Amino acid sequence: MLLRTPWGLFALVWLDWVCARSWLVVGGIIVMDARYLVDSASDGAFAIDGNQRIVAWNFRVRRLLGHTRREVIGKPCSDVLRAVLPDGEPLCVPDCEGLRCFRQFQPFEAVSCRARHKDHHWVPLDITSVVTARRVRSDDELTGIATIFLHNGKDKSERPLADTRLQIFTFGRFRLSTGARGLKVEDWQRKQALTLLKLLVANAGRALPREILIDVLWPETDEGAGWKRLKVTVHSLRRELRAAGIHEEIVETTGKAYLLRREAIWLDSQAYEACITKGVGCRDRQRWEMALNHFSEAQRLYRGDYMEEDIHADWCAEERERFREVHLEMSADMAECHVKLGQYAEAVGVCRAILVVDPCREGIHRALMEYLAFLGHIDSARAQYHHCRQILATELGVEPMPETQKLYRQIIAGKGSVSATKPG
Repeated sequence: MLLRTPWGLFALVWLDWVCARSWLVVGGIIVMDARYLVDSASDGAFAIDGNQRIVAWNFRVRRLLGHTRREVIGKPCSDVLRAVLPDGEPLCVPDCEGLRCFRQFQPFEAVSCRARHKDHHWVPLDITSVVTARRVRSDDELTGIATIFLHNGKDKSERPLADTRLQIFTFGRFRLSTGARGLKVEDWQRKQALTLLKLLVANAGRALPREILIDVLWPETDEGAGWKRLKVTVHSLRRELRAAGIHEEIVETTGKAYLLRREAIWLDSQAYEACITKGVGCRDRQRWEMALNHFSEAQRLYRGDYMEEDIHADWCAEERERFREVHLEMSADMAECHVKLGQYAEAVGVCRAILVVDPCREGIHRALMEYLAFLGHIDSARAQYHHCRQILATELGVEPMPETQKLYRQIIAGKGSVSATKPG
């Protein structure tokens, strides 16, 4: 029996022999079979574990992308590959199409992509994968290895993709894709069809009465004329999605309302919150590294403010502020995880990023002072206190809290200590 790939045939007998070899277990994940497969591949290949971390990397992919094995092992594959679709939309995002196939133990395929070489030029690629999985511990969230094959893309013929669900990206610029192909929403005939989709996305799974939709889309129009426009816009939206190859019904009519069917889409904001929920659960169980992996996935999904192009729209303003606050809280959780793992320099970076967004968070200023003092950067810790004091005086008209002033005095006296609690 043979396994067909775009570049040839693999004998499953050989694959079975590889998988029958002795297993090497790292962090509860089986990696030895993947390393055999990667090292034996005739194309560029690497393997990732359930946290999207690279665990194997062959010399052919080094020649293709320029990175050495030492440079990539342990890093998230999205940070290394940085692949994009033919129209420039990112393929490598947390909880990407490939990872979802991995979790379902299904192969993934994407063609005519581009990946960023170490020297920053683009490399045309076709991508396929093989999943080998086995549960090692009963408490593992995901066990197994995905082996990714990279072929320097020369054959641009269309091939079927593993999943054609509509993928919706709401953080930063609003984007749509299906499988490994971006949708050019700017070419849609009716711009209100895109606004309607955004409204439904912001209320995914909840039915929106037509009166509310009409009031947002055409506030100056009477109900009769608005209803006619809404029907035409819904029809236009469905037509655009069908033209993009999405045959499953995305927009459902329920009575005099419309809703976006959650089970028919992948939504980055839902994936983002799922990553945070997993991270918090691991943090509460003091599984700091696993928590940090989940938080890092969430951070890579958060590409900007929620629906940032609709900055003046009332219908998404509250959700935008909620996500901004959620992201700041998650970032504080990341800093705590870094400290628990002894990664104080990384915790400093996270705190600085938080203060760029919200410079009035005194608890973050205080944590940053402690981390800098621990690293021996006493002058920087003192400067951070004075910066904090200036910000609070300018923005809020208040002095730093007593515990912040106490910490400053301790740092001056050489008694600063790193807090074991979450900053904030």
